[in-house]
Amino acid sequence: MDPARYADLFRTESRDQLSAINRALLALEQGETSREPVDAIFRGVHTIKGMSATMGYTAVAEFSHELESLLDKVRSGEQMVSADLMDALFAAADALEDGVEQAAENTPMNSAMQRVLEKLHDIAGGRSTSEFRVVRPSDTFRVTSEFAVPAADAPTPSAAPASPAAALSAPSTPAPSGPGATVTITQSPTTLLPGVRAFMAIQRLRELGEVEHCEPSVERLQAATTPQRFVVRVASTAGVAELERAVRSAGDIADVSVQLVEAAAHNRRASDRGEAFGRRATDEALSATAERAIPTRTRHVRIELSRLDALLNLIGELVIVRGRLQALTAGLANAPLQEAMEDATRLISDLQTEIMTSRLVPVGQVFDRFPRLVRDVARQLGKDVLFAIEGKDIELDRSVLDEIGEPVVHLLRNAVDHGLERPEVREANGKPRAGRLVLSAQRDRSAVMIVVRDDGRGIDRARVLRRALELGMVEPGTSKLDDDTMLQCIAHPGFSTAEQVTDVSGRGVGIDAVQSKVRGLGGTLQVVTEEGKGTTVTIRLPMTLAIVRALLARVGNERYALPLTHVRETLERSASSIRQVQGRDVLVLRDELLPVLRLRDVVSLPGTATGLEEIVVIERGDRRAGLVVDELTGQEDIVVKSFDAVRDAAALFSGATILADGAPALIVDVGNLL
Repeated sequence: MDPARYADLFRTESRDQLSAINRALLALEQGETSREPVDAIFRGVHTIKGMSATMGYTAVAEFSHELESLLDKVRSGEQMVSADLMDALFAAADALEDGVEQAAENTPMNSAMQRVLEKLHDIAGGRSTSEFRVVRPSDTFRVTSEFAVPAADAPTPSAAPASPAAALSAPSTPAPSGPGATVTITQSPTTLLPGVRAFMAIQRLRELGEVEHCEPSVERLQAATTPQRFVVRVASTAGVAELERAVRSAGDIADVSVQLVEAAAHNRRASDRGEAFGRRATDEALSATAERAIPTRTRHVRIELSRLDALLNLIGELVIVRGRLQALTAGLANAPLQEAMEDATRLISDLQTEIMTSRLVPVGQVFDRFPRLVRDVARQLGKDVLFAIEGKDIELDRSVLDEIGEPVVHLLRNAVDHGLERPEVREANGKPRAGRLVLSAQRDRSAVMIVVRDDGRGIDRARVLRRALELGMVEPGTSKLDDDTMLQCIAHPGFSTAEQVTDVSGRGVGIDAVQSKVRGLGGTLQVVTEEGKGTTVTIRLPMTLAIVRALLARVGNERYALPLTHVRETLERSASSIRQVQGRDVLVLRDELLPVLRLRDVVSLPGTATGLEEIVVIERGDRRAGLVVDELTGQEDIVVKSFDAVRDAAALFSGATILADGAPALIVDVGNLL
C-alpha cells in the first residue's frame, strides 16, 4: 500500500474523530456523569491510533497510544477527572490535531506533543508500561491488546487471503459463550484503506459486546490491501438493527448479515453441542452471503471540492449561454426550435439546481468547532459561559461556509470579552453567574441569517460616542447614536473602546474584519444592543455566491443588477408618491415614510431621467429605502463574477455579470446603500 494515496482520506477521517473528541471533552468538563464522554474520547483516539499506525505516521500513533493509556485509567476509575486533567486533555487534543495535519512517515513527536505527554504523565503518575512500536505499513503486524503492532514473525500483507471466500472457508471456534450473534461483513469494492475500515468495524462491535472471534484474524484483515469479507462472533444482547447500524457506521460497508444466538436457545443447548452450533451458524451466514452475488452499491462518495468548483463554473457559463440563446430565439416563429429551447432551458435549470444543491452543507460543520473556542476564551478571561448552538442543519454553499468561520470567531470572542460580565458582576446585578451566549442559523427567504446573541452588559453607547467624537467620526454636538451609526463607528478600522490591549481584543480589528468579510460575501451586518440586557449581531448571507436571481434596472444607457434578496417590491412613480420632508425626498408607502435614493446620483451618471421613472423598494434587515431608476427591464439568473474596483472608489458594487445579450452589468451592493 502506498500511504501517500490515502493521506487526504486519513486527515479527513481524523478531523471527524477530533471533532467528536472535542465535543466529548466539553461534555465531560460540563459534568456529564455517564461513561459515554470518556468512552467517546477513547474511541476517537483509538481509531486515530489505528489509522496512523497503518499509514506509518509514527509520531501520531505513539502520541495516541500514550493518550489512550491515560484514558484507559480514567475509564477504569484509577484516574480521577480534575481541572488539571481536563486542561491537559484539551491540550492533548490540540497537539493531536496539529500532529494529524503535519503527519509524515517515521517522523518523531514534535515538542508540543512531548510537552503535553510530560504533563499527562505528571498527572497520571508515570508513563504507560505497555510497549508500542510503529514501522512502515510495508512491515509485518501482530495483534496485541486489541491492536496490530509490528512483529517480525507475523504474516506479511501479501499473506492475506486471495479472496474473501478463502478466508471464511473453515471457521472452527466455539459459538458465543452467551447471547450474541455471528456477523458477516462485506466491504464495498471501492473501499480505501480496507484494513483500517475492517478494524473500525470490529471496534464498533466491541462497543456493543465482547468480540470472541474473527475470521480471517484481525491481523490478516489489518494487513489487507483489498476489500474483504469476514465473519465476527460477538457476545452481545444487542439486536440485529443495532449491530448492523454499528458496523455500517465504520463506512464503506457493502453488506451486513447478522445471525442472532438467543439467550433461551443457548441455555437449552448442552455445552458439548456448542461447537456444532457455532459451525452451523457460521455456515448459514456464509451461505446467505454467498447468495448475494452483487453487493449493495455505496450511497455516498467523497469528491474533491475543486471538482465541484469546476462544475459550478461550467454551469455558470451554461446559464449565460442559455440566456443568450433565449434572447436570440425569442423573435423567431419556429415552433420546433422554440420547443427544443424550452426543453434545453428546463434541463439546464434542473442541472443548475442539482449542482447548487450538491454544494450545500450544514452550517454545523463549521459551528461544531466553536464550543471549544468559547470554552477556552471564557477560561482565559475567568468567566462562566453557557454556550448554545441552534439551527445546525441549515445549509449554506460550501464556498460561503468556508469564509464565514472567521467573522463568527470575532463575534464570539467579542461577546465573551466585551459583552458578558464576570460572574461576581452579574450576580451583583441580579443575573445568573453564568452568561448565556447563543449562536444560531435560520432561513430568511433565499438567504441565511447567522445570529450571535448574548445576555451581557450591551454596548456602552456613551463610551462609543465619546470615542467617536475624539476621532472626529461624528458631527460635533452629537448627543446620541442609533444602532446604524454606532455600527459604522465600531466597524471603523482601529476603533476600540478597550482601555488595554489583551490577547483577546483591544486592537480595533474585530467588527471591522467582520463587516469587510460579510460585505465581500454579498451579505449585510446588523447590530442591536440594549444596555444591561445584551447584544444581538445578525449576519445575513446569500445561500450561494455563484448564481443569483436579480432584478435588472436601466439608468441612462447603463444597466445594473439588484439581487432579489434585497428587493421588497417595485412601484411606478406617481406625482404623489414622492414628497419633500425637511428638504429631503421621501417615499410615502402605505403610511410609511422611506428615504429616496436615485441610482443615477449614486453612480454619478450625468444627465436627467427620461420617460416614466420606476421605484424599487430595497431593504437590508429592518432598513428600507426607495431606489429610483429610469426603467426596470426584467429578471435574470446572473452569474456573479468578482472584479477589481478602482482604488479609493466608493464600495457600490459587489461584483459584475454578463447579461443574456452579452452585455456586462455591475451588481449593486445594496448593503452599502442603506
